[in-house]
Amino acid sequence: MRARDKVAVSALRATLAALDNAEAVPVDEAELRGAALEHSPVGAGATEAPRRELSERIMVDVVRAEAAERLEAAAQLTALAHADRAARLRAEAAVLLRFLDGPGTA
Repeated sequence: MRARDKVAVSALRATLAALDNAEAVPVDEAELRGAALEHSPVGAGATEAPRRELSERIMVDVVRAEAAERLEAAAQLTALAHADRAARLRAEAAVLLRFLDGPGTA
C-alpha cells in the first residue's frame, strides 16, 4: 500500500467513526439508573436503540469538523520534531476536503 493510501485510509476511518458517533441517540441518564436487572430486556438486539438519520448537511458539517480538527492540530505542532505528524494531518485534511469539493474530485 502506498503511503498516500495510508493517509487516506486513516482520515476516512476516523471520519466514518465520527459519522457513526453522530448517528448515536443520546442516552437519558434516567434510563441508565432505571429498572432492576430482572426487568432488563434480554435477547439479541434487545438493547439496541434506533440510530438517527443524518441529513446531508449534517454529514458535510461532520466531515468539515474532522478536517478542521486536523488542520488545527497540525498548526499546533510547530516543533521541528513534529513536522512529519503535522504534514500527515494536513494531508488527511486535504483528503477529506476533496470529498466535499464535489463529484469527480475525490
